[in-house]
Amino acid sequence: MDKAKLLRYAFWTVWFVLVPLLLAWATVSLLKPSDLEVTADGFDRLRWLVKDQQVPAGIVLFTVFEMVLYHWRHYLPLAGRVGIGGRSDLPRELRREYERAAQLLDEAGRILHRQQRVIQRHVPARAREELTQALEDLRDAMDAEPFDADAFDDAFENASALVARHVGRWRKGELREYAESIVIAVGVALLLRAFVVEAFKIPSGSMLPTLQIQDHIFVNKFAYGPNIPFTQTRIFERLPPKRGDVMVFQYPEKPEDDFIKRVIALGGDTLVVDGGHPIINGWPVPSCRVGRYEFRESNSSQPTRGDLFVEFLGEYSYLTLYEEGHFEGRQGPYLVQPGEVWVLGDNRNNSSDSRAWYNQRGGGVPFPLIKGRALFVWLSFGRDGNVTWDRLLHNVMGTPTLPEGTRPELVEGVKKCLAERPAETMPPDP
Repeated sequence: MDKAKLLRYAFWTVWFVLVPLLLAWATVSLLKPSDLEVTADGFDRLRWLVKDQQVPAGIVLFTVFEMVLYHWRHYLPLAGRVGIGGRSDLPRELRREYERAAQLLDEAGRILHRQQRVIQRHVPARAREELTQALEDLRDAMDAEPFDADAFDDAFENASALVARHVGRWRKGELREYAESIVIAVGVALLLRAFVVEAFKIPSGSMLPTLQIQDHIFVNKFAYGPNIPFTQTRIFERLPPKRGDVMVFQYPEKPEDDFIKRVIALGGDTLVVDGGHPIINGWPVPSCRVGRYEFRESNSSQPTRGDLFVEFLGEYSYLTLYEEGHFEGRQGPYLVQPGEVWVLGDNRNNSSDSRAWYNQRGGGVPFPLIKGRALFVWLSFGRDGNVTWDRLLHNVMGTPTLPEGTRPELVEGVKKCLAERPAETMPPDP
């Protein structure tokens, strides 16, 4: 790669990625309150909104800053040296016009190619020749060495007038171009969201410690076959969840809400939950006690304590938590119906999962309500509102790990349990 091209890449990366990113982060940090009470003041309300929705606010601010910088791109430091506008020897006041001229040549070329037969019928040969010559003159003026500003101005003005006169009816208006770009971008985003990947925010502690409050995760919509939008028909229906999968689904009692839990039992299984520990078809799911675990909820100054375990089910090993003061006795037996799965939260004594649904009678998740399997954490915030960097790119379905700052004996305890993984981790058939 030559030096000029490398410099252009660096220019675009710095000014249109790093700078707007830093500005967005700084703005969110400045707007974010510490322990203020919400008042009627509009600015305080804005600050609390930013604190609660830091990621959307950051995305909006990043977009705004990038749009502003792009508008003034010709006046940014080093813009002339890297050739923003087309070439490095352009006067600053002509950089925008030079870009417009390049766009005119591209647009006219597309029209003459795509509408060739129509133009031959409706535009006289002499006019077509005149237009072709004007476009060629403009191209020569743009490539001239040295650059002649007066010759460029004359050629651009002449070409613009002839394009408007002879093929103007086939040109797209600026508003239409913007609209088409927006529609395409929105369409691609919706397709990706519907069929490939979707982002979710973890609002509660029901999956602690596997998923922390304020984790932002991506979900694989292809894992079980994506749903056809606006229907409950699933593509590739023979891709059911596996025991141990962490999946996102529509809450069966209120489908407009999304839940995330761990799959424990499949169709035909009989499930009993004894003090939070699952028993599938009479087989207790093996687990290994790690030790006493302590954490703080985002809105509480008092620590919450409980027993931490590593549980082994199928191909997975994962952490489970049993909070103090929420002990559950023996629950079940529950018979899992075909076409559904039963789910539990990893925070076993503090989770609204299959055991609690339908007025404590229990219930499963029908396949059509399943959205996808959890992939990884792409962003996470701590109690103080700052990014928890150790959570970034954490694989939800990977090797269980504890948050940074956890007592070393617990970290070692997890490693010891994983090293002693039992040989049999699959329950018997129903």
